[in-house]
Amino acid sequence: MNDKIQVRFGIISLIILAAAFSRLLPHPYNFTPIGAMGLFGAAHLSRKYLAFVIPFLAMWFSDLLLNNLIYARLYPDFYGDGFVWFGNLWVYASFAAIVGLGMVLLRRVRITNLLAASLLASALFFLVTNFGSWLADPRYPRTVAGLLAAYGAGVPFFWNTLLGDLFYAGVLFGTYEWVQRRFLSLSPEKAH
Repeated sequence: MNDKIQVRFGIISLIILAAAFSRLLPHPYNFTPIGAMGLFGAAHLSRKYLAFVIPFLAMWFSDLLLNNLIYARLYPDFYGDGFVWFGNLWVYASFAAIVGLGMVLLRRVRITNLLAASLLASALFFLVTNFGSWLADPRYPRTVAGLLAAYGAGVPFFWNTLLGDLFYAGVLFGTYEWVQRRFLSLSPEKAH
C-alpha cells in the first residue's frame, strides 16, 4: 500500500474514531454521530469490509466506555455488577443497514446525496431500534397496537437523531473536505 493511501486511510479512521468518542461528551439523548459515522465510512473507505469494520470497531470501543464507566454508574439497577461487552443489537443492526445505505447513496458525495442519506439514516435507525424495543420490552404487547406504541414512544428521540445525523454528517464530511483541500495530495483515490 502506498504512503498516500495509508495517510488517507489513517485520516478517515481518525475522523471516525474521534466521532465515536464524541459520544462520551455530554449531549442530548440520541444526538450522536452513529448514523454519520456509518455514512462517512461507506463513502470514503473503498474496501467494503473496512466500511463496516472501522466504524463498528470505533462504536464498539466507545460503547465499552459508555456502558461500563458512564451508564453503569447512572443506571446501576439496569447494568448490574457485570462488565458489558456489547451494546444494543438493534443499534448495531441499524448501523450495518446505514453503512449499506451509504454505499448505495454516497457513491458520489454531493450535498443533496448526503442530505438524503442522512435523513434516510435517521429514519432507518428509528424504524429498526424501535422495532427492537417492541420485541424486547415487555411493556409493548406483540400486536400492531403494541408496535405503534413502541414507535410512538420513540418519536421524541427521533428529532435528536435527525439533528445529530445532520450535524455530524456535516462535521465529518466537512472535516474531511477541509483536510483534502489543505493537503491536496490526499484527493484522488479512495482510501483502502
